[in-house]
Amino acid sequence: MDIGAIGTQYFDQYRYGAENLTIARNSQAGTPSFEEYLKKAEAAADRDPAPPSGRRPAPIDKTSDLYEQCQELETFLVKNLLSSMRSTVQKSGLINEGLAGEFYEDMLWDEYAKSFTRNAGFGLAEQAYRELSGQRFQ
Repeated sequence: MDIGAIGTQYFDQYRYGAENLTIARNSQAGTPSFEEYLKKAEAAADRDPAPPSGRRPAPIDKTSDLYEQCQELETFLVKNLLSSMRSTVQKSGLINEGLAGEFYEDMLWDEYAKSFTRNAGFGLAEQAYRELSGQRFQ
């Protein structure tokens, strides 16, 4: 069995459960159709809209110092991602290559990272907050 098939099987078992997966695979000689997967997923969502444990995620105190530090962490990670992506693009010559130009460009990308963190909703800060505060669920 190749690695792609193992990954697909693991994903299918995680998403649909082992018992639903074997029922779906035995319903046809070949691979189950997309419609069958969609119907089973819709039925599963109707049965259990809450997380598996039945608990809801804890609320986030967005005024706390911990959350602000988590946002800084997310900004740092996004900035590193943008820097890595930026290094693959050729220079256009729009900004001077001197020391002042490098500082300006770096500060510009810092602001881009802050803006992306505030507006894009990556969710890294929320996950870090929940992990560090120890309040994953109520």
